[in-house]
Amino acid sequence: QVQLQESGPGLVESSHALALTCTVSGVSGSTNEHSWTWIRQPPGKGLEWVGYIAKSGNTYYRPTLKSRASIFWDTSKNQFTLHLNSVTPEDTAVYFCATDCTIASMTCGSWGQGTQVTVSS
Repeated sequence: QVQLQESGPGLVESSHALALTCTVSGVSGSTNEHSWTWIRQPPGKGLEWVGYIAKSGNTYYRPTLKSRASIFWDTSKNQFTLHLNSVTPEDTAVYFCATDCTIASMTCGSWGQGTQVTVSS
């Protein structure tokens, strides 16, 4: 069973960059046999995908975030990281990392517990 744990700063100033890390354990086989996704839930709203690394290694981003987001693996640390530049209060959300997600239904094989990110104005 894959286990995921998010970590991040908690509070970020508006216009600054946000970096969130997901530490992964329990992966059977190669990381290329799975997809790796960041999802967020703004206060009072539903889940929305941020971006993911597909099994092919290609990355895909929510269109509205594409210009500000990047996701990459650090295999030496068993971590994948979300960078989000120029954050605004609208980026305030609980951020989850997950694996093997179906984006359309927002169902995933494994989820992290989530980490709260608040962007101060």
